[in-house]
Amino acid sequence: MSHLFFFLFLGLNLVFPNSTVSSTHEALGKAVCPLNINHFRKLIIQSSQPLQLLSEAAECQYVLQGIRLLRSQYLRVSGNFTLPPDVAEVCWDLFGNLFDEFMPRLRIESTCGFKRSLLSQVCNNIVNRSQFERLISPNELNQIRGSCYKSLGNTSPCHLCVDPLLSINKAYFNVPDGGNVTDCEGYPFIYAAAFANRFGPTDLGTAKCLFLLNFSRTSARSEPHKAVILGVLVGCLHGFVGAVLVVWCVWMWHSRRTKRKRTNLTQLGTTSLPGMEMVDGNTALRRFTLDEIKRATRNFSRDNIIGMGGYGNVYKGILEDGSEVAFKRFKNCSAAGEEAFVHEVEVIASVKHVNLLALRGYCTVTGPFEAHQRIIVCDLMRNGSLYDHLFGSGMKKLSWPIRQKITLGMARGLAYLHHGVQPAIIHRDIKASNILVDETFEPKLADFGLAKFTAEGLTHLSTRVAGTLGYVAPEYALYGQLSERSDVYSFGVVLLEILSGKKAIIPNDHSYETLLLTDWAWSLVREGRLLDVIEEAMPELGAKDEIEKYVLVAILCSHPVAYARPTMDQLIKILENDCPVPSIPDRPFPLLAHFDDKEMSMSITGLRDTPKSAEQHTLVHKSDHPVQNDGDKGVISES
Repeated sequence: MSHLFFFLFLGLNLVFPNSTVSSTHEALGKAVCPLNINHFRKLIIQSSQPLQLLSEAAECQYVLQGIRLLRSQYLRVSGNFTLPPDVAEVCWDLFGNLFDEFMPRLRIESTCGFKRSLLSQVCNNIVNRSQFERLISPNELNQIRGSCYKSLGNTSPCHLCVDPLLSINKAYFNVPDGGNVTDCEGYPFIYAAAFANRFGPTDLGTAKCLFLLNFSRTSARSEPHKAVILGVLVGCLHGFVGAVLVVWCVWMWHSRRTKRKRTNLTQLGTTSLPGMEMVDGNTALRRFTLDEIKRATRNFSRDNIIGMGGYGNVYKGILEDGSEVAFKRFKNCSAAGEEAFVHEVEVIASVKHVNLLALRGYCTVTGPFEAHQRIIVCDLMRNGSLYDHLFGSGMKKLSWPIRQKITLGMARGLAYLHHGVQPAIIHRDIKASNILVDETFEPKLADFGLAKFTAEGLTHLSTRVAGTLGYVAPEYALYGQLSERSDVYSFGVVLLEILSGKKAIIPNDHSYETLLLTDWAWSLVREGRLLDVIEEAMPELGAKDEIEKYVLVAILCSHPVAYARPTMDQLIKILENDCPVPSIPDRPFPLLAHFDDKEMSMSITGLRDTPKSAEQHTLVHKSDHPVQNDGDKGVISES
């Protein structure tokens, strides 16, 4: 009889492996995952979306939204947002096994950067439903319940539901962890799917609207045999047509290549590259010829150079119509990098604002006897840069009203880049020499050569670090993590320069130590000596309260912790209205307060930048992935 029970148990284990394992876990006293992962597997199977054809970023987003859907279903049943740590570990392993089945090349932790604690970590001290509802105002809760109650399968009701969730997300859950640690940004959607929508998170319309998961069934499954036959016939037909097209394309490519070679050998003027044609179709940019630019700059005379940097030189020139312009000529160019140049031209041309430098046109040329050329043409700011007026020899000190005007203009221009265009644009190189001023001291943000788009739905980008030492935010310099708040840090440093008349890096004439302006200013503010930050003998000095407000704003913006900094739209409200400056958290450490010779040699690369007399330093650091722990810091190398 005992043998009979043994074989019966073995047979059940083979036929129902999942249930047997689960029962075995219970028998052994181990945690059992309460998430309905099997139902989620069924939704994936019935879906017509081919998961293995998704890009890596799309796969990671799919995983994150899947976690949110399962957490929403768990919240609906248990009333809790998070799982106990031991249970979360079991669920995480099961969830990973699920996606190993459907996305075998994806590694949730190493590829996407998600932490194992994602299911158990608490956001804003919210563990359960009642704590969430106490945090949100009654009006906002009623708005969620009213707009998300109906079926969300169509576009219109979906938008009505999502809009208030985005507002709540921005107001209460804007935590810069990128969804990797606590997934604060998902809380409003998890709650709405669990309690506001009457159909629940696993409803196809709810899942598509709130979690961007399309589980719609394909109609072809109802008649599988017909679908297979039709697929074979269509495949054969496409194969034949495809073969004919391939032969034709190869013949056309060979003919055009031969013709292009002949043309290049006889062409001594400019050659327009095909990548720029899309710019002509969408913008009013003018395509300059190289001969026009040579005439305007006297064949790129050194006397016409008004700026020098790592990207190349800036020349002033006069066009045939008599207008004065600036020509930004890039060095070490090749036709292979044309896509990046087109990106820069599109960024500059598509953004129009009174505090952003306007682009007039461009030139891209190549010829058999000279290197590839890339040039952009901008308005010439005859009054120079903010750097000239703050640190130029023989320049008159700027008055307090002018410094105020420059500060507000900078803030408006940067706020427009971050919040006025879609997708948002991160400048990445805000510094005094990139703030140009016109005759009325209206500032213009210049040099979008380092501009970077942020992907919708992400709070930071891990990317190649390029910027100027003293202005670069710590999280960007150390880890390559870039967000709008990285620009806010640079803005804070420039504002400190405006207020103090000191450079971002303060040299010590009596030793080899170097002090950052941010650390110097913080040491004074911490002692209550806010007015000591202000440059001595500043003309037309304003009211004490107003000046102290600007000092506190500069300190807050240049805080080493990214989340402590305000956004640019919040900053505009503080500067232009009577809004108080938020409390400033203590700085956890002096940020690179002193450099010895060894540290300087590994972190600084000397570079002459606009204006020619301004010695700047450029950081160059490559980081292709977010840092997973504090010990995994990128090395900033000399170049």
